[in-house]
Amino acid sequence: MKKDIHPKYYPEAKVYVAGEYVGTVGSTRPELRVDVWSGTHPFYTGQQRIIDTEGQVDRFQRRLERRASDVVDKSEKQRRRRAKRQIAELPEDEATAETESKE
Repeated sequence: MKKDIHPKYYPEAKVYVAGEYVGTVGSTRPELRVDVWSGTHPFYTGQQRIIDTEGQVDRFQRRLERRASDVVDKSEKQRRRRAKRQIAELPEDEATAETESKE
């Protein structure tokens, strides 16, 4: 095995965000300066903002609305279909009732 090919490991590397000390982590650098970490990241803080590039978010929202209306339309179609079946079955039941009453 070759010697001296691995970088030095710092188990207590200091992490700085926007010039403020945040904590320590293990790293191959003695100091880490980062722009974003879990304490300031919008996803983790609940302040996430959606960046709309070329209307993609709007298109997605419209597609969701269409799907929601399609679900309503499907349930409405099923309800109407059941109602038609019931109407179509009534004459058969009436015909059976008429034949039974004649006998």
